[in-house]
Amino acid sequence: MSRDGPSFETGLPAHTPVIVGVAQVSERIDEPGYRALSAADLAAEAVRAAAADTGGDAEAVLAALDTFAAIRAFDDSSAFSRAALGAPDNVPRAVAGRVGARPRRAILGPTGGQGPQQLITELCGAIADGACEAAVLFGAEAISTVRNLSARPDSERPDFTEHVEGSLDDRGYGIEGMTPAQAMAHRMVEPVVSYTVLENARRARLGVSRSEYARSMGELFSRFSAVAADNPHSSAPVEYGAEELVTETDRNRHITDAYTRLLVAREQVNQAAAVVVMSLGTAQRLGIPQGRMVFLRGHADLTERELLARPDLSRSPAAVAAVRCALDLAGLDLDQLALLDLYSCFPIAVFNLCDGLGLRPDDPRRLTVTGGLPYFGGPGNNYSTHAIAEIVARLRDRPDSHGMVVANGGILSKHSVGIYTTTPTPWRRARTATVQAELNDAPDVPVVVHADGWGTLESYAVRFERDGSRVAAVLGRLDAGGRFIANTLDHDSELLDVLTGDTEPIGARVFVRSTDAGNRVACTRERMDEQLRQPTPMIRDAYEHLLVTRSDHVLEVMINRPGSGNMLTPQAQRELDEIFTAFQHDRELWVAIVCGAGEEAFCAGTDPDGAASILQLLSQPRNGFGGLVARDLTKPVIAAVNGRAESGGLELVLACHLVVADDAASFALPDTGIGQSPGPGVLVRLPRAVGRALAYDMIVTGRRIDAAEALAAGLVARTAPTGKAVAVARQMAADIVARSPVAIRAALSFMARTDHAADPVAAAGRPADLLDKLIAHRDPVEGPAALREGREPQWRSP
Repeated sequence: MSRDGPSFETGLPAHTPVIVGVAQVSERIDEPGYRALSAADLAAEAVRAAAADTGGDAEAVLAALDTFAAIRAFDDSSAFSRAALGAPDNVPRAVAGRVGARPRRAILGPTGGQGPQQLITELCGAIADGACEAAVLFGAEAISTVRNLSARPDSERPDFTEHVEGSLDDRGYGIEGMTPAQAMAHRMVEPVVSYTVLENARRARLGVSRSEYARSMGELFSRFSAVAADNPHSSAPVEYGAEELVTETDRNRHITDAYTRLLVAREQVNQAAAVVVMSLGTAQRLGIPQGRMVFLRGHADLTERELLARPDLSRSPAAVAAVRCALDLAGLDLDQLALLDLYSCFPIAVFNLCDGLGLRPDDPRRLTVTGGLPYFGGPGNNYSTHAIAEIVARLRDRPDSHGMVVANGGILSKHSVGIYTTTPTPWRRARTATVQAELNDAPDVPVVVHADGWGTLESYAVRFERDGSRVAAVLGRLDAGGRFIANTLDHDSELLDVLTGDTEPIGARVFVRSTDAGNRVACTRERMDEQLRQPTPMIRDAYEHLLVTRSDHVLEVMINRPGSGNMLTPQAQRELDEIFTAFQHDRELWVAIVCGAGEEAFCAGTDPDGAASILQLLSQPRNGFGGLVARDLTKPVIAAVNGRAESGGLELVLACHLVVADDAASFALPDTGIGQSPGPGVLVRLPRAVGRALAYDMIVTGRRIDAAEALAAGLVARTAPTGKAVAVARQMAADIVARSPVAIRAALSFMARTDHAADPVAAAGRPADLLDKLIAHRDPVEGPAALREGREPQWRSP
């Protein structure tokens, strides 16, 4: 039989993808027979069981599998995750080895609950293209077991670490846009907080009270728990009443203002699932009965815009569109589906689809086949593998019926849908490109990073900590335009009481102010001023990481951490920010010099002991790295570079107006060699300072340039003998002090405003912009007068 010829009596091409085996495996700590299996061992059992479920020779099926695709484990879902007891470094091949398989290809999927359906669709497409004959998709979590074993003494803890040889197609985390930096900076990282924001936005849109909305969540998930109660693989096989789910008790505390513990996904599970998919021709060769076969009749993958940019926080249009696209590809209506499983990490994930599709929450088909993530269990990214397995198993008993799995990743961010059927169906490619383009082209909301002024509250989430404290993340729209995210003030219960009270807070007026720690929000400006009143900035006598001296009109700031290459900790950055804020306000200081202690380095960037480098971007002062990089400097600042200026050190150099480098100085960006990106100050300013070619060379290769090259490139104004950079900088400062501070500041201000102006002629034709800075001061008169009278001018501090 040719590859493209008909197979069985279906008349379908031999390369038509078909699901032939599914299985689920689970264990509970408190039940007889508990074995404390690792996630890899659980997964191997699921793969073996799925091979046996095909109805063919299980060993022959395992031998035929040329692709093992693993769902990424929860403890490997981001750069900050860690497997407490270790894990294999090549999960697909570790599991393959356990079942005696030798696959040609091993895949590790991305982070996100959409992953199982997304990968099934991909594998089916690869089979249809002839790139794959037979594959198994699997995932496993042993979170409950790991937690239990981790409580034991070190000597009794197992080590699940494995090194496994062989290639691995690692898709990476794939979480770009799921957790924006602004959300991280404002304690909106946990899904329970982000989903509360969406839930509260929907409640306000519907115009119902907090108690009414809680009742609707309880009624929805009570029906889910009833399904879970009958599922032998459920982690919590208990049927709950609607009121029971939303009533706070010692065992059902409020996690946020919207959610009690029983309304959120349950991660303490030991569960695994596997799905075997192969070509129809391979299934025939292996003698798999047609009654075991289920076809993927429709599918769609769509992505929602980043959370903070969504016009309507209460909806995810991409999720609804994905279902419609999959149904359209399948040629079916929603009413023709016998089985449904809607992703249910939180109620809003289900409600969003009900709202958009016209589904009733009490649809008689029920909206889950497993019992949902809070009751069946939320095994990390792998929940939908269980949903697929359950749908396939049930469809086999219902010939010519159809079922749908809707999977969701992130914060209603990534959506994958599969329509399954026992009716023999040819493979069809998705038709979602136009829909995704339309979703992408819809207007989004600009996000204001540093928010100041009055605004209107759009939504919020109040997180209740175990110690009784509360903190809120608030989203709103500024009167001046744009969306902000902010946290409530410390020790300010006024707004927190409003957010948790009986009166609807969404739509209320609030006042927001930006700080180094992020945006803060309060009910009134007076309350904000009371909480955030700042003293007049002054330079202190002593600092922990800096040495400061002042002489006449010159300020010298030395980074005093020579033992660490003068790397800046978060505290050192805050100290620099404080000093340069005081410098800007001090009328008697006209110029500043920045240098580094010792002979080895000016500054080598951030201190890796202070925090993970990727997180230090979030903990920087609002004026940027070192309090300088994003500051509007109105007075001249000189960098005196002795030794290495690397990473953030080069970023500081570029923020200064003038640079003196001694003969031992060098400039480099080793960042990309350690998995980091140079800071934004480098990426913006370096190409302007040294030209595109040299900047790209330094950024992407780490090329180091010496003082002579830096001078030739225009990065450095003057060079000095080794060890004499500060002396030359002092002479430069003396030259500056001898001139009018008013004129210098006017010139710097004009240059900053017109830097890289699109029309230089037009910019030069606006002398009024420059004159406005001069005519309010005496210096423009004093200078010519001193020249005529043959005396030194007497400049005044502006």
